[in-house]
Amino acid sequence: MNHLYQQATALLKQLIAIPSFSKAEDKTAQLLADCLEGQGIPISRKGNNIWAISADFAPSKPTLLLNSHHDTVRPAPTYTRDPFQAVVEDGKLYGLGSNDAGGALVSLLFTFVHFRANDLPFNLCFLASAEEEISGHGGVESVLGELPPIWTGIVGEPTLLQMAVAEKGLMVLDGLAEGKSGHAARDEGVNAIYKAMEAIQLLKDFSFEETSPLLGPVKVSVTQVEAGSQHNVVPDACRFVVDVRTTECYSNEQVLAHLQAAVACQLTPRSLRLQPSGIPLDHPLVQAGQQLGMHTYGSPTLSDQALMPFPTLKLGPGDSARSHTADEFIYISEIEEGIETYIHLINQLAHQLQSSNYETLAKIRHA
Repeated sequence: MNHLYQQATALLKQLIAIPSFSKAEDKTAQLLADCLEGQGIPISRKGNNIWAISADFAPSKPTLLLNSHHDTVRPAPTYTRDPFQAVVEDGKLYGLGSNDAGGALVSLLFTFVHFRANDLPFNLCFLASAEEEISGHGGVESVLGELPPIWTGIVGEPTLLQMAVAEKGLMVLDGLAEGKSGHAARDEGVNAIYKAMEAIQLLKDFSFEETSPLLGPVKVSVTQVEAGSQHNVVPDACRFVVDVRTTECYSNEQVLAHLQAAVACQLTPRSLRLQPSGIPLDHPLVQAGQQLGMHTYGSPTLSDQALMPFPTLKLGPGDSARSHTADEFIYISEIEEGIETYIHLINQLAHQLQSSNYETLAKIRHA
């Protein structure tokens, strides 16, 4: 498989050299399209999303999605290197997006290339998506309807090649406490700041009944507060922002209902679409990974899993602790291990399904 490793590393170096900030990934999208077509693989494109489907696609078989993203955040101001210059030193490939999520992206792409002529009991669909770093509407969400029905998916993110089987969701709330203005020198008006303080304390101390065994409790954090026009005016409004990290125990809608019932202030969600996600531990994909000795854990960081209405596993080379940091890098050996791991996982999944009885396969196909 040395040729796959070499091609994957070469492609990642090319990707690093091209700025691909969210909503401006057109050039890396074209590079990925050219790479796949150069391998003799037909592609589809919508916006800056590129995908390809198994040559032997059969509607009667379930479809496994292989997904990662090719957009990046902007480089941290403390970079000491050119973020767009791919440099290898001491076995590390430096460059913006190398770890998040270029290593996973190129590993999945060449895993797809490896299996293009294989007869698997499921179809493969490779998707290089855009706008992941901003959870944008022009990313994976915009193309799911263009793909064949997905049975399950592998989302390529840096996880040290362990299986993230649950992921926290995100909900941002705009809080508003309303009072009545008055002169600060007299006992008049209703101070909106004090009303907000009461609500903020209640949110800080709020406890949900259910705790996720993998992700812990739902986390509620007030992160911004704004009020007042001048020192001698009692403010009639206080606005605050609440960052809520949800778990698979509750939907975002349920969490919002609980929090709103607890406080007198109005809580308005900016969006409810970034739901917590998870995959059952008895799912064939998880069981295949466990057979290969992989561990499971819950991930606190958000990915495109939040936008996928089917079971997904987050798995990939690299370390999440390096994401969005200055002088980002991935080990060359991690890319090689990534391709090997993906190939072994797909082979193990195929073996398990082929060993299953017809009733199990029928259930998967029906789902």
